[in-house]
Amino acid sequence: MTVSAAPAPSMHRRSTTLLGLALPLIILVSSAVLAWSWKDTLPDPVATHWGTDGVDGFGSLTGAIAVILVIGVLVTILLWAISFRTGKMSSTRRMVNGLNVWTAVLLSTILLGTLHAQKGLIDAADVGGVGGTIALGMALATVAGVLVAVVTPACAAAPATDRVPADASRLPLGDGERAVWFQRPRGGVGLAVGFLAAAGTGVAAIATSDWWMLLVTASLVALMAAMFSWVARVDEAGLHVRSSLGVPRTHIPLDEILQARATTVRCFREFGGWGWRIGRDGRVGVVLRSGDALEVTRTGGGVFVVTVDDAQTGAALLNTLADRARATHPVE
Repeated sequence: MTVSAAPAPSMHRRSTTLLGLALPLIILVSSAVLAWSWKDTLPDPVATHWGTDGVDGFGSLTGAIAVILVIGVLVTILLWAISFRTGKMSSTRRMVNGLNVWTAVLLSTILLGTLHAQKGLIDAADVGGVGGTIALGMALATVAGVLVAVVTPACAAAPATDRVPADASRLPLGDGERAVWFQRPRGGVGLAVGFLAAAGTGVAAIATSDWWMLLVTASLVALMAAMFSWVARVDEAGLHVRSSLGVPRTHIPLDEILQARATTVRCFREFGGWGWRIGRDGRVGVVLRSGDALEVTRTGGGVFVVTVDDAQTGAALLNTLADRARATHPVE
């Protein structure tokens, strides 16, 4: 099958490297340099860990900075490498870039916030709690992550020039007849695990009176709502898959669909878990359970998967609509 030129790999790799690698590393290194510049105003050792009764761990300033840098750099490089290799779809790049910046800002805020509170102290044990710092860090990280995801460039259009393969399944439609396919994929075991974790942090917050932990509870609930409740739709504009919260979301237009088919996926063996996932073979998917799934191969080499009931009908309708669109508006 012939398609128009796909976006050059350097295009998505450039944005991934700038926003998903360079920017978070700059944030992490800058925070480390600023923290080190405070060394003459900080107690020795500094407070490095807080429990339910306040500070319960101390260490050197070098160690405190190193822990943040090592965690942040390792996470950033790992996710960047995955996106660099498999980030042909803009939705993947947006998620990875946003997550890397979110992590860098959160870790940097926690490092600087906890150290700033110790400036001028003789004994680090006299420092207060860290609830406000963590809350500020989560807020700043969320804003920064969302902004980076928004400014991550989309893929250039790459319309297919040939018809959908003759052996692909189709849904019989008369001339001028319209059809829409609609499903609501929802999580099973993954959703239950997530809400148990959220409930656990909520109980812990109440039991210990560490009310800042309720922010973690709220974040987990929002994450579960975003990752385990989706809407999938096939219509004359293509395939739309979005979270019930509205984000994340993806849209594959008809003119970029090479072929759709029903398939079977295995969550952990192929995708390593639940939610918005990147598979070992580079496929991107909304994978909420093992079983039936709709798989779409698009121009540019991307493959998108969503676990849904009645995947066969969705795939057949997509193939039919894609063929009809190319017959009506052929690409020269």
